Amino acid sequence: MELLQVADTVAREKNIDREIVIEAMEEAIQKAGRSKYGYEQDIRAQIDRKSGDIELKRYREVVANDDEIENEVAQLTLEQAKRIKPDVEAGEFLIDNLPPLDFGRIAAQTAKQVIMQKVREAERARQYEEFKDKVGEIINGVVKRVEYGNATVDIQGRAEGLLRRDETIPREPINVNDRIRAIIYEVREESRGPQIFLSRSHPEFMSKLFTQEVPEIYDGIIEIKAVARDPGSRAKIAVQSSDSSIDPVGACVGMRGSRVQAIVNELGGEKIDIIPWTEDLGSFVVSALQPAAVTKVVLDEDNNRMDVVVPEEHLSLAIGRRGQNVRLASILTGWDIDIITEEQESERRAEEFKTRSTLFMDALDVDDVLAHLLVAEGFIDIEEIAETPIEELNQIEGFEDEISTELQNRAINWLEQKQNELNEKQEELGINDDLMKAEGLRANQILILGEKGIKTLDDLADLAGDELVEILGEGQITEKDANQVIMKAREHWFAEEDANAEKADAENNSDNDEARETDITNGKSTSKDA
Repeated sequence: MELLQVADTVAREKNIDREIVIEAMEEAIQKAGRSKYGYEQDIRAQIDRKSGDIELKRYREVVANDDEIENEVAQLTLEQAKRIKPDVEAGEFLIDNLPPLDFGRIAAQTAKQVIMQKVREAERARQYEEFKDKVGEIINGVVKRVEYGNATVDIQGRAEGLLRRDETIPREPINVNDRIRAIIYEVREESRGPQIFLSRSHPEFMSKLFTQEVPEIYDGIIEIKAVARDPGSRAKIAVQSSDSSIDPVGACVGMRGSRVQAIVNELGGEKIDIIPWTEDLGSFVVSALQPAAVTKVVLDEDNNRMDVVVPEEHLSLAIGRRGQNVRLASILTGWDIDIITEEQESERRAEEFKTRSTLFMDALDVDDVLAHLLVAEGFIDIEEIAETPIEELNQIEGFEDEISTELQNRAINWLEQKQNELNEKQEELGINDDLMKAEGLRANQILILGEKGIKTLDDLADLAGDELVEILGEGQITEKDANQVIMKAREHWFAEEDANAEKADAENNSDNDEARETDITNGKSTSKDA
């Protein structure tokens, strides 16, 4: 019974299954038995789960003949076995009871090591199973060690978590024995045991703190739509209420700011802007950039960018210290944001108006009045004029069928002329047709590539994103778009690899079929000869 009491105690202390501890004890006794009787012996131990009695037995396998014997100590031939047990059959085991072990100092030490190793493995498995589904939860712990800014946190005596220096809030003092709250952001199973990684700088940590402090968020009435943090300095959080009678911002702030202040204190004084979420992106970015006043928002949906126009006196406020305000707003919205003043916006629009007007005047051979009218109607390039139905062109003030038709014909002729020039330039530079069809690049950009020696789709696929940006020039393409263009150009490589792999598999299958046919044929010939 003493062994069972020890097993119960260890199981309680380590919070693991009692059966695992008993099995570890059995393995330790088996190891001690093999140490005494010989390591090649098949020694097995069994502990009675009720009485605690130990049975130690030696197993010897019965094999049909001498050729099958691999271990002379643990195996017997059928002939040898029948001398001991006449009715024995091949494949059975002869079982001999062994006297109880008298553990010496070394044997006891070995048994203890085996038991502790098994217990540690079981404890690690238990920790991983317990914490792998707790990613995203907040834990309370006590700091056990601090080394080079990395803190080891005891999680309620059940496991240890690692709070790395880059996951702490900057300038936050962390000392041994401090009580600390953090979020579990990753649990990794490794040979030395589960690694539980904690964070206090992760945006999700602030989300979970709001969930704990604001009952409406916990109940699902208010939803956190987006979070952006500059840990220890400033944060923005966007919230939306499914109940029109509940103000999401007011609920998060709390009476006299009590709810948000509790979170600010936990985050070391980090300032938090709580913003109402709206599907209208323009209105949302206006709220996200507060306290700066916004006069206009211009969206570029193709490139996921927006120009935000602010008064001159609000420029620094909108950008924030070291670009903090606009950076957090950009993370919150998921769009790239450019802050410009009203004067800059006016100059940019005037330059665009002048550029487009000049293009229409030169390409369509029209006066400045007609060109300005087309720009004012929102036309950007000649392709739009060529593709717009005559009925829509007629809706422009002062336009009739005759004018609309003439303009469209001129637009079509200009595009054909440009296409011919493009074909001549392509032939002159030796650019392959596959590059001319590359997705994400304009014709003039492809010509620039041709002048730089990039003449095939493979040449384009060999480039890196920053190289493509450098070749085309700043402002012609973003690095993100350049990477997408290159990955698209590489698709045919992957398709060829898949095709080659399928071809190789087919050839292998064909070879195997031929081999099987040869075997069958040989088999038939042999039978005829016989």
